[in-house]
Amino acid sequence: MAQVTLTARVDKHDKAKFSALCSNIGLNTSDSFFSKTNMAYVKKSVQELRSGKGTPHELIEVGDE
Repeated sequence: MAQVTLTARVDKHDKAKFSALCSNIGLNTSDSFFSKTNMAYVKKSVQELRSGKGTPHELIEVGDE
């Protein structure tokens, strides 16, 4: 699969919220979501879930903070 770079302009508040989201899920905004580091994290997480180290639940929606 070909990879491309995506660039977006957002205000400071949205950038901060996105950075916090990425940090909470083990990603980095300066890296590609498909970087080797991030893909390794996702694969490890999937393996943990498949081996029973997780709790399935419905989507948890949160309001704007």
